[in-house]
Amino acid sequence: MATLTLTSPAFDDGERIPERYGYDEANINPPLEIEGVPDEAESLALIVDDPDAVEPAGAIRDHWIVWNVPLEIETIPEDWDADDAAEGTNDFGDVGYGGPSPLDREHTYRFAVFALDTTLELGPETDADGLRSAMSGHVLAQGQLEGRYPST
Repeated sequence: MATLTLTSPAFDDGERIPERYGYDEANINPPLEIEGVPDEAESLALIVDDPDAVEPAGAIRDHWIVWNVPLEIETIPEDWDADDAAEGTNDFGDVGYGGPSPLDREHTYRFAVFALDTTLELGPETDADGLRSAMSGHVLAQGQLEGRYPST
């Protein structure tokens, strides 16, 4: 499988995510830049989650679920209005972005991007598991960016 490059001008891989992107702050998505999309790709998908939530919450917490991102979008701007794509329901119960919000300690957040060979017909009630299931067999390339966010 090919690798996509996912970066952010707001933070480097493995570094601290600025507080403004947190759920209890401005709650806006950080800017993201995507490179290396295969020519045969039809759309992009994005899942932002918190694997460190397993210990306090009992499960990975999903913060942003996006699919059918047009290939022309090489940069997802800060506070992106995803009208050109589709968004699912995060673990806050909202459709759209829900920023980092760890309660117990600093957590690592994963921003994962996927190049797909199709577009997906899913509703806004779709969660990350539903998106992963729908993407199965359609992922041409993927990439990941991680950032750390302090506890509140």
